[in-house]
Amino acid sequence: MSVRNGLIALLSERPMGVYELRKEFDARTGGTWPVNIGQVYATVQRLVRDELVEPLPEDYEVASDVEFFRLTEAGYVAAEAWWAAPVDRSAPGRDELVIKLALAVSAPGVDVGAVVQAQRAESMRALRDFTRLKAGGPAPEQADRDTLAWSLVLDHLTFAAEAEVRWLDHVEVVVTRAAHGVVALSQGDSATDDATAVTNRARR
Repeated sequence: MSVRNGLIALLSERPMGVYELRKEFDARTGGTWPVNIGQVYATVQRLVRDELVEPLPEDYEVASDVEFFRLTEAGYVAAEAWWAAPVDRSAPGRDELVIKLALAVSAPGVDVGAVVQAQRAESMRALRDFTRLKAGGPAPEQADRDTLAWSLVLDHLTFAAEAEVRWLDHVEVVVTRAAHGVVALSQGDSATDDATAVTNRARR
C-alpha cells in the first residue's frame, strides 16, 4: 500500500511517466525503499484499472514517446484521504528479528545470548553509519526539499536503530533472569540506562 499511495501522492503534484515516478519516489525517500520500473508500471496499471489514474492524451507531450499519467477526480480524493488518515499500527508488519528471537527463546539448543550479541553488533554498526550520514548532511534550514525528506528518513532509521539496541538489551536481561527463575523486570531496570549509554556512544 505504501508504494501505491506514494505514487498517488506524486501524481497529485503533476502528470508523470513511469520512469519519472520511479525516480521521484526514490529521490523523495532517499532510496531507502527502492522500487523497480516493473513494480511502478504494474502499480500504475492497477491504479488505472481502479479508475484512480488515467493516461493523458497522446498529444500531451508532442516531442516525447513517453506515456504520461494523471489522477482522476477519484484519485485526488484518494490522495487527500491518505494525507488525512493516520497509518494503521494495529497490525504491525512482520519483523524478522522479532520472529527470530521469539523462536530462539523457545527452541532447544539455541544460544539466545549469542543471537542477541550478534544482532546488537549489527544494529550498532547501522546506528554508527546513520549517525555519520546525518553528520555529513546540511542543516535542515539549509536543505532543499529532497534533502530534507532524506534527512527525515535518516532520522527515523536512527531512532529505530537506537530503539532496537535498547530492546536487545532488554531481551538479554529478561532471558538471563528467566534462566535464573526471575521473570519480572521493572520498567526502571538498569538495562534501560545501559542501553541509553550504548546508543549515546554510537553517536560519538
